[in-house]
Amino acid sequence: MEKYDAIVVGGGLAGLASGVQLAAKGKRVLLLEAAGVVGGRTSSYDIEGMNVESGFHRYIGFYSHLPLLLRKVGIKLSDILTWEEKVHVRMNNGKPLVLGLAPVHGMVKTIQGFIGNQDYLSVKDKLSLLPFFIKGMMDYLTRPKQLDSFNIKDYAFKHGVTPDAFHQLIVPLSSGIYFLPPDRYSAYVFFGLFAPGIPKFYKMRIGAFLGGMTEIMCQPMADWIEQKGGEVRVNTKVDSLIYEDHQVKGVRLSNGESIYANHTILATTLHASKPLLEQHFKEEEWFKPIGNLPMMPAVCMQIELSEPAYPVDITTFAPLTCMASFAEQSRTTFQQSKGRLSIILSPPEKFLEKKPEETLKEVLLDAQKIGLDLKDKIIDYRQINHVYDFHSLEPGHQQLRPTQKTPVDGLILAGDYTKQPYFSTMEGAAYSGIKAARLIR
Repeated sequence: MEKYDAIVVGGGLAGLASGVQLAAKGKRVLLLEAAGVVGGRTSSYDIEGMNVESGFHRYIGFYSHLPLLLRKVGIKLSDILTWEEKVHVRMNNGKPLVLGLAPVHGMVKTIQGFIGNQDYLSVKDKLSLLPFFIKGMMDYLTRPKQLDSFNIKDYAFKHGVTPDAFHQLIVPLSSGIYFLPPDRYSAYVFFGLFAPGIPKFYKMRIGAFLGGMTEIMCQPMADWIEQKGGEVRVNTKVDSLIYEDHQVKGVRLSNGESIYANHTILATTLHASKPLLEQHFKEEEWFKPIGNLPMMPAVCMQIELSEPAYPVDITTFAPLTCMASFAEQSRTTFQQSKGRLSIILSPPEKFLEKKPEETLKEVLLDAQKIGLDLKDKIIDYRQINHVYDFHSLEPGHQQLRPTQKTPVDGLILAGDYTKQPYFSTMEGAAYSGIKAARLIR
């Protein structure tokens, strides 16, 4: 009977990170991915003749685990990223609010962003943010459970943030990133986004990818695993775990094949992990928090255009519209396009129920409100729905996240829903996979 050192279920960043770490240690590893390409929530692929990515993604400069992983497999950040030193916030069809986000690499733009923009944020507005951020960071470190009981809207107004500062800055930095309305967005998650970056503030930048993430990042990781003697299979769905004698001994595939290993790392999304775990552990106390951890959707609209929608490829937030965040990507991710707009929609539940043509109409109306006239430029479009994208970032749920280690022999968890300091990010997924691999000696 063929037996592996480890089976990794899931070919997203968590699974790829585990596979790379194990292959580097000389372990015989098998990685299984149900989709036709690796990458998971950071994948790129074809939908009926149109190249798309699974969402609208950005790399944050203070990441540390993901870049080490990429370096290990020979990927240089300079080859796959271009750096943004600022972001735009658009509230109307006038000049955008410009926020500098690179205190070292773009110091002038950062200072200008803080002391400028007087038409949008007064001195009073800016000063109202100081006690809010200071108290928030203190509560994040000392009272995480209490902080997670607040939504960011209530917490901001409780600490004196002015309405203009709230709408112009807090909303873009909350719903613009995770597309939840502020009254549904955990204050703990909000401050948790920034906390890991404070010791590395000098690395604060946003990176736009120079191509589809499967092609330039995820597939090279899979190739590296195979070069080191591992095996990667796509279009391979796991139907169940093999659980015998109180130990997980491998997996059964949907085609009936059984594969055995000393360890199994379940590195799928929470939505895919739950049914596999429920088959054997539904009544176990350790599983109940996982079973009770809710999930949330995401919806992305990608529009192929006859010309660029925006003069620069830059991360842009549009509070008070359905366009939580967006970017023109014809000069970065989709360089084969004359124009390409990728948009994260908010609230996502609203658009899951809509047909793509209905969603497009609403997008066009809101785009016009902020000065983007797209109507006569559209060549094609796709709506990408993720009904269960990742674990819920609403208040009260973060204590339910499990560790990578389980009480079951042979079973390890990975995925950004597992405990680590990052929330539903590429860094969190990669770090969870690294932590999972460390449990295998």
